Amino acid sequence: MYPIGNGIEILKKFKNGNFDETVELHVNVKEKGVAGQMTLPHGTGKKLRIKIADEILISEIEKGKIDFDILVATPEIMPRLAKVAKILGPRGLMPNPKAGTISDKPEAVVEKLSKGQVSFKTEAQNPIIHMSVGKLSFDESKLSENIKAAISAIGAGKIENITLKSTMSPAIKIQV
Repeated sequence: MYPIGNGIEILKKFKNGNFDETVELHVNVKEKGVAGQMTLPHGTGKKLRIKIADEILISEIEKGKIDFDILVATPEIMPRLAKVAKILGPRGLMPNPKAGTISDKPEAVVEKLSKGQVSFKTEAQNPIIHMSVGKLSFDESKLSENIKAAISAIGAGKIENITLKSTMSPAIKIQV
């Protein structure tokens, strides 16, 4: 078990990919059903393509053109989105209130998501949360702040242990 700073240091020594690896946090919690949303102070390092649903976008989706990662909608346009639900649903792109992607102020939601808002929840069968907390290219302080923010959002009292890893590295246990 390493302190967060040492864990990040060790992680950076394993860098071997020709790409910017994602840093992941795997958190074992005491019970299933832990879920929530949080904003990482330094984002995830991933550039998300976020669109606000409108008539033009719906017609593009009907033609099979999907060039976004997240779709945000107002409650008023949801009935019109129903006709493309068969396309969006299986891809996990259909806006829904649980994910916070249906709002009267979609611009505010887009801004929040762009700043690094992430959702987390335990697996269906196991009390484990998987989440990305940044990229290996982030400096140590940024990664450390993102990890600490994730721990406080989940709740330190609910956590049994935490494993830190990057896309291509072995897992490193860190202290809560």
